[in-house]
Amino acid sequence: MSPSSTSASGPTDDTASGIARQTPTLGRFGLTVGLLSLAAVEPAAAQSIGESFCETDMATTIQNLFTVIQFGGPLSGGTLALGAAVATPVVRRADVKKELKEIRNQGVIWGIIVAPLATAIVQFLLNNVVSGGSSCTF
Repeated sequence: MSPSSTSASGPTDDTASGIARQTPTLGRFGLTVGLLSLAAVEPAAAQSIGESFCETDMATTIQNLFTVIQFGGPLSGGTLALGAAVATPVVRRADVKKELKEIRNQGVIWGIIVAPLATAIVQFLLNNVVSGGSSCTF
């Protein structure tokens, strides 16, 4: 059998590998077009609700929760971190110092890093995802 007789009976390796190379490219192109179409189109329901959503109890509750996260998180986290940092040199026991350092680290992580980040995420969700939220200016 010659190599030319086997290639005539079925697809060659070059053809199969060419199809395999194009499949991920087409999939990536389809995913890119889908994501861009979702990002470029605003929700149509938000145009009809608008100002009436801002007057509901749900919008007031969301705004109050947003305020608690925005101001309460850094306030409590900063207070815990500062208190633990001040108390650490006073304490002599190593296990208590270790606990105070952990409290300080958690206060910094959750109060000073996560709370402002959560504020930005919640603000994005309320203004761009919630129907009618863009007219409330959370």
